[in-house]
Amino acid sequence: MENWIGVGIWIVMGAVVGLAMKLVVRRPDTTPGHTRLLCLLGAFAAVIGGMLGVGIFEFDDPVALSIGGMAGAVGFAALMTWVYRWGIKGLT
Repeated sequence: MENWIGVGIWIVMGAVVGLAMKLVVRRPDTTPGHTRLLCLLGAFAAVIGGMLGVGIFEFDDPVALSIGGMAGAVGFAALMTWVYRWGIKGLT
């Protein structure tokens, strides 16, 4: 049960990171539905990053609520949402 709670926390943290990245990387115009897309992309990237963080940093006790899992989730969600915002910014 503890692992599912950790994955839920990763999802929420990813959505928050996506919203924060919207504030960090400014665009002159806004696109409808863009906030929902950033939240979904951040949540998906956080789950992937959390799994990678647990797999790389937590060998003896692989649980989702660990420093490696949380750092991986936040780091990968920030990276993916920044790449998305940067790419969209370059298109306009």
